[in-house]
Amino acid sequence: MKLLLYISAAACLSLIGCTRTEGTLDIRGKVLDEYTEKGIPKREVIIKSLILSDNKYISSDVGGFCTDSSGHFSYRMKKNKGAYWYKFIFVGDSTYAISSEEIMLPELEKNSKYLSFYLTKLTDFTIKIERCSKTPLYDTLYVSWKTNDIDGITIYPYKLTNLGIAPENGFRWIGGNVKSVIETKTLMNKKTIICWELLRNGKKREILDTILCEKGVSNCVNFKY
Repeated sequence: MKLLLYISAAACLSLIGCTRTEGTLDIRGKVLDEYTEKGIPKREVIIKSLILSDNKYISSDVGGFCTDSSGHFSYRMKKNKGAYWYKFIFVGDSTYAISSEEIMLPELEKNSKYLSFYLTKLTDFTIKIERCSKTPLYDTLYVSWKTNDIDGITIYPYKLTNLGIAPENGFRWIGGNVKSVIETKTLMNKKTIICWELLRNGKKREILDTILCEKGVSNCVNFKY
């Protein structure tokens, strides 16, 4: 395994050694829906270069473009001196999640005329929480969720409705009359894992729920405690 890693690293260094990081690069391609494989029109894309400095990558603006009515694009990209990685950021909205993809310059040059990027659609997702227990007087509930290991609150903004007491410090409820609804969106056809942490009588319980959120259905998780 180590030998393979060394060979792979050596190959990357060899490619980098033959790559010029100055000038321009004409890129063409398309931005597609992950499932339908149809072009996504008028999608804004931002490009940043990544330069390694003091063992960390520093990003710099390169430019950006929008896809045409069929999801295709053609763009003359200015290369930043010393940059061997480029990050393509796909601006999100209520239909598609924000996402990004990093490409090494040699690979970008090799595939510059037929690049393809795939975006994942969003779908509605609701979490309902209700405290039914009257004892103990003070217990603590904390909720979080992830899709594809991405923190749910970074995927799409949420709306929190409290019919009882409001949470403290984010999604943490302490005792009282809890009846809350979190409305948001998450990645369609991806597993979303909801983590409930309940501290009661000095003991901590962690409960996990998993839901595959689909389009056009009620993607709702209820938790009563």
